[in-house]
Amino acid sequence: MKVAIVGCGGLGNVHASCYAEMPGVTVVGVCDIDEEQVRRTADRIGAPAYVSYRDMLEQSGCEVVSIAVPSYLHKQFSIEAAEAGKHVISEKPIALNLADAREMIDTCRNNGVRLFVGHVVRYFPEYAQMKHQLADGTIGRLGVAHTSRIGGHPGNVRAWYFDEECSGGVILDLMIHDIDFIRWAGGEVRSVYSQRATSRELDYATATLVFESGAVANLKAHWGYPGPFTTAADLAGNGGVIRTDSSRSASLQIRKTEASASGGPFVEVPQSPGYESPYYTELLDFIDCIREGREAVVTAEDAYKALEIALAAAESARTGKAVMIGQDTRKAESV
Repeated sequence: MKVAIVGCGGLGNVHASCYAEMPGVTVVGVCDIDEEQVRRTADRIGAPAYVSYRDMLEQSGCEVVSIAVPSYLHKQFSIEAAEAGKHVISEKPIALNLADAREMIDTCRNNGVRLFVGHVVRYFPEYAQMKHQLADGTIGRLGVAHTSRIGGHPGNVRAWYFDEECSGGVILDLMIHDIDFIRWAGGEVRSVYSQRATSRELDYATATLVFESGAVANLKAHWGYPGPFTTAADLAGNGGVIRTDSSRSASLQIRKTEASASGGPFVEVPQSPGYESPYYTELLDFIDCIREGREAVVTAEDAYKALEIALAAAESARTGKAVMIGQDTRKAESV
């Protein structure tokens, strides 16, 4: 499989490293408007460098384009690739509005190519284990979930993150990871209520999601946290709790309500997240889906739904009202 990469920033280089190690995959081009940056990436993995995206599409012979450019450019680069007959692997979010997201999905379908969106949390072992433990009935029926994703403000490294028209802010860029995960784990979402505080150096949001099942999830996302990047999640059911916290050495703990043989009230079972990069696992799954004609763990429609919920959360934070999913996200109803 011949792959080309556009965008040679942090995630673009992650993509490059993954593809360079992937059996049966050849990186036939890397592209960025920053000539120094694209040359460094190209030299590191031994691939041709391009500063023109059009030239790369026309000259590299690529079958797949991996898109790792700022969020507001996802639609433009995806549609150009699809119209050139290339499969598309785009970083999340799929786009910054639903019309652009739908156009991307439709354009890929109409041109007979696949569209994949990098909601990589589904490929993190600890999150995948939580999903499977819930599906297997380990903790019974989901009642309440909590997630947290906090770290420094990325705008201090890449200024475009400060511009909400480019990044979508902390909800569309960061919280959307947990929105996708919690929908994957808990099912369809009925409504969302969100609050948000922002300044030049801080973007903080919380969101309460109510599922069609009646379960509730509380999500927190924070740019500007004065400490290391950390994530945490717990799922509570009528039979126990599953918890993961990246700040702890154990990646996953399962606490069941049955008494243990030692007489304690809980049994805790730590699970290892493994050693393979989730980005490698994700990208390999996307490539194998193209080869085998099957669906990925996360589909383009999943990415559309995650964006729909994220936009509803952003609208709720703006209006102070709950937003029903599936309705126009510009319309909110009172809590």
